[in-house]
Amino acid sequence: MSATPACALCFHCGLPLPAAAAWSVRIDDTPRPMCCSGCEAVAQAIVDNGLTDYYQTRAAFGATGKGDSLVPPQLALYDADPALVQPQPGQDSCEAVFSVEGIRCAACVWLIERQVARLGGIERCDMNVASERLHVRWNPLVSKPSAIIGALHAIGYTVYPYEASRHGQQQERAGKKLFRQLFVAGLSMMQVMMYALPAYIADDGTMEADMAALMRWASLLLTVPAVLYSAQPFLRGAIASLRQGMPGMDVPVVLGIGAAFVASAVATFRGAGEVYFDSVTMFIFLLLASRYLEQHARRKAGRALERLQHGLPASAQRMTGFPDSRATELVAAQSLREGDYFSVAPGESIAADGVIVEGDTEFDLALLTGESRAQPRRVGDEVPGGAVNTSQATVLRVTKAARDSTLARLVALVERAGHGKPQMALWADRVAAWFVTALLVLTVAVFIAWQVVDPARAWQVAIAVLVVSCPCALSLATPSTLAAATDLLVRRGVLIVKPHVLETLHRATHVIFDKTGTLTEGQPVLRKTVALGALDANQSLAIAAALEAGSAHPLAAALRRANRKPSLHALAPHSVAGQGVEGTIDGVRYRLGSAVFTGASEGHPRGGEASHVFLAGGGVPLARFELADALRPDALAVVQSFQRRGQQVVLLSGDAQPVVDTVAGQLGIATALGGRLPAAKLAYVQQLQSEGAVVAMVGDGVNDAAVLSASDVSFAMGGGAALAQLNADCVLLAGRLAPLDEAAVTAGRALRVIRQNLWWASIYNAVAIPAAALGLINPWLSAVGMSASSAVVVINALRLRRWRV
Repeated sequence: MSATPACALCFHCGLPLPAAAAWSVRIDDTPRPMCCSGCEAVAQAIVDNGLTDYYQTRAAFGATGKGDSLVPPQLALYDADPALVQPQPGQDSCEAVFSVEGIRCAACVWLIERQVARLGGIERCDMNVASERLHVRWNPLVSKPSAIIGALHAIGYTVYPYEASRHGQQQERAGKKLFRQLFVAGLSMMQVMMYALPAYIADDGTMEADMAALMRWASLLLTVPAVLYSAQPFLRGAIASLRQGMPGMDVPVVLGIGAAFVASAVATFRGAGEVYFDSVTMFIFLLLASRYLEQHARRKAGRALERLQHGLPASAQRMTGFPDSRATELVAAQSLREGDYFSVAPGESIAADGVIVEGDTEFDLALLTGESRAQPRRVGDEVPGGAVNTSQATVLRVTKAARDSTLARLVALVERAGHGKPQMALWADRVAAWFVTALLVLTVAVFIAWQVVDPARAWQVAIAVLVVSCPCALSLATPSTLAAATDLLVRRGVLIVKPHVLETLHRATHVIFDKTGTLTEGQPVLRKTVALGALDANQSLAIAAALEAGSAHPLAAALRRANRKPSLHALAPHSVAGQGVEGTIDGVRYRLGSAVFTGASEGHPRGGEASHVFLAGGGVPLARFELADALRPDALAVVQSFQRRGQQVVLLSGDAQPVVDTVAGQLGIATALGGRLPAAKLAYVQQLQSEGAVVAMVGDGVNDAAVLSASDVSFAMGGGAALAQLNADCVLLAGRLAPLDEAAVTAGRALRVIRQNLWWASIYNAVAIPAAALGLINPWLSAVGMSASSAVVVINALRLRRWRV
């Protein structure tokens, strides 16, 4: 058998290349073929670390990236996990959320996204710094989970598929470790300051040389734990960013710490010169304190998702023999299937979407909608998974399994909400990245200049310049504010799905509302019952509800809801398509429907906004029911709020113009356009945009998909059945309009806070860096300034969580 030609072998491991292999790595300016994404990731890591000589000096091929030492068995197991490697129905790509350990600052986000994007087959990669989660979409034919995890392992991050419990434990461990590092740094700082204080007091030379030397040596020994242990997060971050060829925010920090410590150690050994041990320990402590505060803020901002993820119970009481048997068995919630029956005791949460089949009760829907009051539910009503039973025991029939439930979809939307960055955040990240490079160049220039002016102070001034700068404040200004605003709105029933929502909503010039299901409730209600015969209104309503007992028509449902005490039963009800229904009650033949069908066409109102349904018994008209789609209680206040802010409100609907005009008149909307099909709605929005308008669209998320997608920012009214069909940038979970106004108010506040933070960070650096370069700021004062700058940004952002709309 002839040998396989070298050009058909993997350059890294030597295995034959598969057909149409798409993997390659440029080694010594030459593209080299790889047999899989694992070998590609390993080879790329070798190149990125400057170790390409390995391929020139190796005596044999490297270990394959498919499943041996370079992709450990633990990682290879992820490639066999169906949840990770099987595309979702109707899709060609795989998606997964990974937990990432070791996030130190906003620069880590850029580094992680860039490293993963280098892999073949990656279609999307978004790192959420607030929740420390990485969302990746990839082509399963080209890449694998092990390659993604391995690529990030290569630059110092621990990564694994997201699991709520494990992620929480990891965050707790990371928090405890950071606290230990902060404690060691604080202890070192206090002890070193004790030894530094006598030297400051005795600066007139009154301290004996032996005593001064002892103080320096004691300070050196006490500073070592802070440098070797407490400063580890900065050192790892600096090394990882330098490997990628883009100095991150930790680089000037490490250089400042290292330069000050080395200079102080040299001066201690020589017995002459300045020492900065107090500045080093103080800098490490203050910066760790700022980072601890930042980490705490990120955790608080991510608690909205944690609350949702823990909303579904882990188990349920399934009733296998219902209704013949009341016996229950404890099963995992994930094992519930459509059609199963399960019981829910008071105080328990619903494991899956279901319909009540026994027991009227009340449910707390605060987790799903932000509504604080318990909502009554009766037999036949649907209840979403995650709702908490607050009244009495009930039995439900599963309509959607736990993984497809309303809450599960909501969790997926919340996870997606943290992916991506608004333009303001992207700008800040770019500025911060170049800021670090410019700072390093400036530090070298300042050091050279001071070597000419005063060589004795050159080292001290250079250290102060490195320490005083704060690119962290620039990068934290936007994400910390947006995370706080997003958490606030989720708790109030507003789910932001796209990153640009707050920015664009604040700039919107036109706010367009759909009518049905948006400004109105979306379902008809009984407004008025007019008695036309011998029966009173309540008796007529009871008969009408009995006739419509088995109908799914919206008007029939409205009559049943209005009848609070169902007691009658209709015999042999018969529906006549497009006309109405007839049946016998207590020996009397009744008809319910149109005026013509019931014989009540003369002398009664027609047309208008309301629908008229008539009841007749024995050929005699008995009652007229007026039904109409009611306005949402908060619609008028929300419309007026937007108008007060100077935004033009438009009503755009497919309903008849007279009906649209009536609603617009009630709400004070000057521009009302009716009879518009989806294509016409889309054309109207695009026309406004061509004239320079920034359009915010509010619809029900089902029939308005095209116009919602085309708008600059869009909002969908949330509902259990509609969650899977939402195409909007934001979801109003509570099914109320008031949270939309809260989102607009919060957007304005968030943008103000972001501008405040960016101005503060910019002004601080513009003042502090020149002051340090001119020798006006000592290293210890620089440490205070840098830490305080980051703390101010984070604390200012956290104010959003406490504001009331």
